[in-house]
Amino acid sequence: MFQMFGSGGASCPRCERKHGGDARYCGGCGLILGAPRNVPVLRENRWVAGPDELAVFFGVRELSGVFVKTLRVPATARAYILQGMHATEVPQGEYEIEGFFTRLNHLLRDQHAEILVTRTGALPVEFRFDDVATSEQLAVSARLTVSLRIENVPAFARHFMTMPGTIGSDELRELLAAPVRQLAGEFVGARSIREMAGNRDLREQLDERLQSGLKLLLAEYGLAVVKVDTVELRHDKYDAHRARVGSLWLAADERHVQIEHAKHLDDLYDAEEWQRLRRAEQAARVRQRERELRQDDAIARAELSLQGADRAHAVRARQIELYARILDAGSRKQALERGAGDVLAELEHELAKKGARRLDEAQEWKHLRALAQVRMRSELEVAQQDARQAQAIARQRFSQQLLQQQIRHKIEQAALIEDAARRQAELRRLRASEEDAARRAGEIDEQEHLARHQSLLLANAARRREAERLQEWEDEQARQRIESTRTGQQQDKLARTIELDARQARAMQDVQLDAEERRHALELRRLEVFGAMDDTAKLALAAAPNAAVLGDFMKTRVHASMDAGQLAALSGLAGEGKLTSREALQLVRDEQARRELEVDRDRRHQVALLATQAAANRRCAHGHPARDDDHFCAACGAAIPR
Repeated sequence: MFQMFGSGGASCPRCERKHGGDARYCGGCGLILGAPRNVPVLRENRWVAGPDELAVFFGVRELSGVFVKTLRVPATARAYILQGMHATEVPQGEYEIEGFFTRLNHLLRDQHAEILVTRTGALPVEFRFDDVATSEQLAVSARLTVSLRIENVPAFARHFMTMPGTIGSDELRELLAAPVRQLAGEFVGARSIREMAGNRDLREQLDERLQSGLKLLLAEYGLAVVKVDTVELRHDKYDAHRARVGSLWLAADERHVQIEHAKHLDDLYDAEEWQRLRRAEQAARVRQRERELRQDDAIARAELSLQGADRAHAVRARQIELYARILDAGSRKQALERGAGDVLAELEHELAKKGARRLDEAQEWKHLRALAQVRMRSELEVAQQDARQAQAIARQRFSQQLLQQQIRHKIEQAALIEDAARRQAELRRLRASEEDAARRAGEIDEQEHLARHQSLLLANAARRREAERLQEWEDEQARQRIESTRTGQQQDKLARTIELDARQARAMQDVQLDAEERRHALELRRLEVFGAMDDTAKLALAAAPNAAVLGDFMKTRVHASMDAGQLAALSGLAGEGKLTSREALQLVRDEQARRELEVDRDRRHQVALLATQAAANRRCAHGHPARDDDHFCAACGAAIPR
């Protein structure tokens, strides 16, 4: 059951009755001792928070004790009554005691209760920081307004309502100054002044970043961030005598800010100064990397201070942003146009140190993007670990600061105790509690230092994993190149084999065509010679089946040209000196054998010429010349196909 603690021995803030001893509640009106002296709430019974207050809370011994007058809950207020484990909202309006308990009949009038009075709207809390650094180490002044309201009453009561009091803009500003500054510093530190000057959505982006970061922190404590307004974000340049040269307004709410001394960015810094700022940004990144690499296992020797941790987060966020720009770019030119030239130069320098061979433009850009991706992955791992540690430390610091505020409030209440001895004893007890709280704050600092050192060790481990991933990627690329070269050689060998086969096939085809042409030429020549022969030669050279027919035809033609006397004389000589058919057939066969021998001799001559030509062009698979009787190349040892 939730129950707040009162301040015993103090006078009642409502009826001014004096008390001694260990009394927690007023013996006259039942109000818890130590309640805030809020006149509207306690004297007029009008439950409304002050103009700079988010909440007013107090307790009563019996709930019926709040009705010393008519209870009023105005439209600008929200009121809650906590009894046991439940929080009941009191609707806005005016109440008498009977009507109140009739409407809220689940409340117990004779039981103690805690009262929480808050606002209907959010309470704006203003923050101002004058030295938020950009990525070039330029100071930026930021003025912000964070609007807060109570979202979860039980959670708020557990953390804030341990004793009666108020929570106003001053207390909230003290509690939230560190986390708001950290979030704003990380946002601004991850960007250059030129990028912010050209970003029209800068104000909305900063508001969203702060609101999301504070939401994670305050949800546990029952608070909600309704809105974040960036009133102004300004960079002032001063000369050597601290006289203002001009102001660059990065973001401004003109309803609340009067813009003065406004100048453009190029009017504030010339080309030489921009080069100096660029070198300063590069030097900051190098120093951060060197500090991380120099850490050892001794926490006391860690070189990064807690104050520099926020700057380290900003540098890492800047690196991640630049690596992301390289990955989003389609070429080196686009990466330069997006402002990633410095990181791109670092990556190119690293490749040059590794002795990477010069590739074509596309392959080199692919290598750079792969290196940027590996680097970005390592930075993201470290950034995520840092974010988790920072959130845990921020919650501890918030709770510790809240405890210290409550102790200070108790000391103020103890100073009002009229009994001197009791007042001194209570103050000694509270001072001891204050020292314990300070000691606990030191322990939180030590835990943060330890967490920072562990983060550095994780960063070094991430660097080693980064080198391993990069080596794996390079090995894979080398393997692919070897495989590609091997495949190319095999394809070249296959192409040469196909070309040689095609050349040999063409040569054989040429030989066959040449032989066919020669055969046709010989046939034509034979026909021409045969046509020029006389009848006797034709008959002698005719084939056996045609010889008899040709002989009969020629005999008939000769007989047709003879007269009767010649025919009679011929018939008398028919049987003398005549060749037999066997002799004529033998003559024909001898002539055919002679002609075939001549054709065969010509064919063998052509084959010998082709063999001589092939022997002259004989080479190995690598193009080296070889002799006809070589089986292996004398130059490279490769086998020579026959």
